[in-house]
Amino acid sequence: MSTKVAFLEKIESELADVQARFDDLKAQEKNLTAEARLEHARKVEAVQQKTDAARAKLLQLNEAQDNVWEELAEGVENIWGDLQTTLEDTVTTFKE
Repeated sequence: MSTKVAFLEKIESELADVQARFDDLKAQEKNLTAEARLEHARKVEAVQQKTDAARAKLLQLNEAQDNVWEELAEGVENIWGDLQTTLEDTVTTFKE
C-alpha cells in the first residue's frame, strides 16, 4: 500500500468518526433553549463548512498525481486540525 493511500484511508476513517460526533451534536438541538439553538445552529454551520472543505481537499488529494500529493497533504492536515478544533470547541460549548 502506498503512503498516499494509507494517508487517505487514515483521514477518511477519522472523518467518519468526526461525522458521527457531528451527527450527535446536531441531535442535541432539541434539548436547547431558543437562544441556545441560535448559537448551536451557528456553530453547527461552521463545523459543516469545515467538514465540506476537508472533504473537498481529500478529493483533490485523491486525484493528485503521485509526485505532488505530499504538497497537498499538508493542506489536508491543516484543514483537518482546524475541523477537529472547531468540533471540540463546539462540543465543549454545548456540554456545559
